[in-house]
Amino acid sequence: MKSAIVLAAGKGTRMKSQLGKVMHCVADKPMIGHIVTALKQAGVSRIVVIVGHDAQSVKAYLGDEVSYALQEPQLGTGHAVMQAQELADLGGDTIVLNGDGPCIQKETIEQAFAANETHALTVLSAVLDQGLHYGRIVRDEQGHVKKIVEAKDCTPSELEIKEINTGLFVFKNKELFAGLKEIRNDNAQKEYYLTDLVEIFNRNGWSTNAMIVKDHEETMGVNDRLDLAKAEAWMRKHINERHMREGVTLIDPDHTYIGADVTIKADTIIYPNVVIQGNTNIGSHVQILPNSFLRDAIIGDDVVIDSSKIVDSQVDAHTTVGPMSHLRGHTHIHEHCRIGNFVEFKNSDFGEGSKCAHLTYIGDSDFGKQINVGCGVVTVNYDGKHKFRTTVKDGAFIGSNCNLIAPVTIGENALLAAGSTITDSVADGDMGIARNRQMNKEGLGTKYKQK
Repeated sequence: MKSAIVLAAGKGTRMKSQLGKVMHCVADKPMIGHIVTALKQAGVSRIVVIVGHDAQSVKAYLGDEVSYALQEPQLGTGHAVMQAQELADLGGDTIVLNGDGPCIQKETIEQAFAANETHALTVLSAVLDQGLHYGRIVRDEQGHVKKIVEAKDCTPSELEIKEINTGLFVFKNKELFAGLKEIRNDNAQKEYYLTDLVEIFNRNGWSTNAMIVKDHEETMGVNDRLDLAKAEAWMRKHINERHMREGVTLIDPDHTYIGADVTIKADTIIYPNVVIQGNTNIGSHVQILPNSFLRDAIIGDDVVIDSSKIVDSQVDAHTTVGPMSHLRGHTHIHEHCRIGNFVEFKNSDFGEGSKCAHLTYIGDSDFGKQINVGCGVVTVNYDGKHKFRTTVKDGAFIGSNCNLIAPVTIGENALLAAGSTITDSVADGDMGIARNRQMNKEGLGTKYKQK
């Protein structure tokens, strides 16, 4: 059985934020969310998150995906792990991770469990040219991990060691909770350190091991906004490279921003300065042109999106959107449609083959198939207190600058004359016209100019 303990109780003072540190976002997702996702992908069946500061936000975000243990007061990493007593009677292995390390990947977690198969403890380590402030991994002559020494406590020879502690560990569960009983807090900070378990395990004859992580930045911790930006850059590069390996073309990966949960099919082309977030699913042979923004969008095959914003909406195959269109609020654009310049849709359904080319607002509406919507059309859906729906049936033609005062229904193959304000329904095949007759005043134009 694979279990995990995620340490997420810290405030993160250097973030200078009221928001708990692990709830700050990297690649459009709270750091704690990346870690839980990676654990689940690696087959971890039991996850305990140790909470403290801003526990409500963590619980509200993760919900019942995990279980929780409160660390109060916060007396060190060893003390934090002690709070996960619900795992004490389980078999198998437990991985301990820091909640501010969002870049850890499922493959590394899988490798860490594999490395611990014949050991009681595996420390995840990294090799750096300069160990700096990190704890050093001290091995014996046979290469076994002897102890971890914090940088401030290192001898000159220990400071020369390039292998450092990343703060991630895998334990045999039985030995973990037995060893925790032996940790003492007889140090300057009066805290219980998880790293003390290395010496405790060795003293008890329990095998210790270290697995070197190839990319040490994958195990980086985020302590301030500078670290947050570094993690964002690492994650964006990792996400973009994965999509490119799967057949997606990114014209300029350094200026393309794709969230961790986005899916994109092969042969799609994404231009610079595009932001794609949330649970967005993009089909194949899609072109997303510069300065587009998508969030929680479903995009079909062979769609072109030009400098437009699509949020909580769906665009079906062979449709063009933009430039400068805005689809939001559960809008559904069907196949072979054209949504053109400066058009906004909200909470509306737009049928197959229909066209809305420019300067139009469609809200709370149901449009059928093969409808043409002229320039400057507005569905007037709000009376100041309530919103109402507009229905336009197949084949209708809506002339330019028409106002459709909801609730109203426009029938099949009906025609609305340009400039009309439609307050009553129009039957199938009829023409609706609602405007004053034109009057021409002889010579008034010349008199006006002469003034």
